[in-house]
Amino acid sequence: QLELVQSGGGLVQPGGSLRLSCAASGVTLDHYAIGWFRQGPGKEREFVAAIGRSGSPTRYTESVEGRFTISRDDAENTAYLQMNSLKPEDTAVYYCNVASFFSTYYSDYGKLIPWGQGTQVTVSS
Repeated sequence: QLELVQSGGGLVQPGGSLRLSCAASGVTLDHYAIGWFRQGPGKEREFVAAIGRSGSPTRYTESVEGRFTISRDDAENTAYLQMNSLKPEDTAVYYCNVASFFSTYYSDYGKLIPWGQGTQVTVSS
């Protein structure tokens, strides 16, 4: 079974932190680049962060630069997104997936493994 399970979302106040996890089953993550994307209500899914197969390069969308950190632990077959200083605009369902080569484009992901259910992040007072 090829599956990516996203977890770690929740309700937090502005300025709070969350760490999202992307756990792989049936696939070895070290073969792939990993990307995080998010989709707010009524919006298109957008790029958040990506990390290369060797742990570099990393890229972030400008709105999260300096607040979010993408990482991977290939021994645990899991990727992470550490989110600090959260803002209401970060409210969305967050998804991870893999690509054969490092990319920031949504269209390059989701080809090898279907998109999962994501994990909801809500930032509100």
